Amino acid sequence: MAYWLIKSEPFKYSWDQFVKDKQTFWDGVRNYAARNNLRAMQKGDEAFFYHSNEGVEIVGIAKVVKEAYQDPTTEDPNWVVVDFKPVRKLKKTVSLARIKAETALANMALVRLGRLSVQPVTPEEWYTVLEMAGE
Repeated sequence: MAYWLIKSEPFKYSWDQFVKDKQTFWDGVRNYAARNNLRAMQKGDEAFFYHSNEGVEIVGIAKVVKEAYQDPTTEDPNWVVVDFKPVRKLKKTVSLARIKAETALANMALVRLGRLSVQPVTPEEWYTVLEMAGE
């Protein structure tokens, strides 16, 4: 299993809406690196759900339930989506400030590549964040 981080602005699509929907496809990705990360995802992989722009924190965990397929919001074959379902909300959210302050996370993509909307997370980073969340 691989680990990822997906970002959403809560005023556009929040964790609470995700839970209410029970499943969604992750659309609108128009960055090639982020697209390549979507293409690399496998069914069963898990991802941190990160609120960007407001909140700026990891709030929950999502699971890949369907691998990459054509983004239905565009006819351009370059863009794909992945289906996710919520797994659980974290006991405590983990803010970007806390992540940046944690030396074990200094090389995390969230710190180095802050604008990338879909990014890989190493197992070590995954478990460090879970520990910070009280999991």
